[in-house]
Amino acid sequence: MKKLYGVGTGPGDKELLTLKAVRVIRDAEVIFAPNNRGKNMALDTAKDYIINKRVVLIDFHMGEVDKADYKTASEIIKNEIPHGEHGVFLTIGDPMIYSTFIFIMKELEDSDVEVEIVPGIPSFVAGAGISRTPIAVKGEKFLLCDEEPEAELLKSIDCVCALKVFKDKKKMIDIFDDKGFTYSYIKRCTLEDEKVLTDKEEILKEHDYMSFIMGRRYKND
Repeated sequence: MKKLYGVGTGPGDKELLTLKAVRVIRDAEVIFAPNNRGKNMALDTAKDYIINKRVVLIDFHMGEVDKADYKTASEIIKNEIPHGEHGVFLTIGDPMIYSTFIFIMKELEDSDVEVEIVPGIPSFVAGAGISRTPIAVKGEKFLLCDEEPEAELLKSIDCVCALKVFKDKKKMIDIFDDKGFTYSYIKRCTLEDEKVLTDKEEILKEHDYMSFIMGRRYKND
């Protein structure tokens, strides 16, 4: 039997890797990660524990990735893990949150590869701590999205995180302002060039893929 661990490496700070993540990485026969022009943030985070390991970078088509890409990736994984050994697929954040691994896991369902998830700390959880933004207290609702949230939906939401806000942020911030949300823009969370901004004009000048906005509506005491 072969085994694949989907390992979340967290937001980027290597000290936020879990003990289990470190153990399965160290014990793995082969390490997998998506190929980003020969680089990968998850690999960079875990590099101290990837010593004398075989690393397989898996290519995905630029733009829209489809089922064929995930099927090809799953076949590579099945072929590269020796029988009786385990491999690790690294992903930033957590494997179950907006992750490529979710689709690879689906393709492996009827194969001879057993899959186990090793959770990672999501960027928005780390960012909530950095910006001192409570995600939720009893009775509240939290929304996570990777696009502009609908204004109507925000009427019933107390806290929201919008991931990957590297494009047009103005409309999103205008909605937050209109609905009474305070917000923080967090760029490269936990990394050396981390930046936290709360001024609207400063936020609009930033254009970084590794960024998100935490918004919260505080109730009157």
